[in-house]
Amino acid sequence: MAEFSVREVEGMRQIRIDIAEETVRARHGAMSTMQGNVVMTPRLPGPRDIFRSFFTSDARIRPFYTGTGSVLLQPTLGGYHLLDVTPGERWILEPGAYWASEGSVQLGMTREPAWSSFWAGDGFLSWKTTVSGTGKVAINAPGPVETIDVDDSDFRVQGRLVLGRTGGLKFSSRAPARWPRSLISGQRRLRAFHGTGRALVCWVPYWNERLYRTIAEQAAMEGVQ
Repeated sequence: MAEFSVREVEGMRQIRIDIAEETVRARHGAMSTMQGNVVMTPRLPGPRDIFRSFFTSDARIRPFYTGTGSVLLQPTLGGYHLLDVTPGERWILEPGAYWASEGSVQLGMTREPAWSSFWAGDGFLSWKTTVSGTGKVAINAPGPVETIDVDDSDFRVQGRLVLGRTGGLKFSSRAPARWPRSLISGQRRLRAFHGTGRALVCWVPYWNERLYRTIAEQAAMEGVQ
């Protein structure tokens, strides 16, 4: 079984994967360093995946790394969450959340309901990566991640706090209050999840990630003026 770990250097974090005659795969362009007898093999996606790639920010080419050695992925000011996928469950990940996984983990895609994704600001065609099977998955996260259990109820959040969820949770977009009170609530539409399952939630980003975003947003605003 491949060994995934998160190392921290100078306030940045990166995924290290140690393999022994094993195969793992990672997001397109994520590799930083390979050490040992490790071979990278990019595989071309099928026609359906190429079509879906027009409607998602997730690249469909995710190279495989096979052999014995270690693979270091690109560092970030944010962080990573290591998810254990077990047989019989399927996780739906938000765009950009998938970072790497063991070779035994199966990757797919699913489309959210058109009107739900439209009102949530994701467009009519919102395709998301799914992971199933068994093994480790590295999730790209702006901060610490908490797993929330939802038992036949609603879970609603303001903004993109949910990084992934199990297939038993259905996604929709809802107003924060009844109309017309929603117009004076001061809240945007909520991202809602209904059913029974688990959700990966990042409540707050790491401070250096938040600082970087704030500086970048201010620089962008000054550039427009």
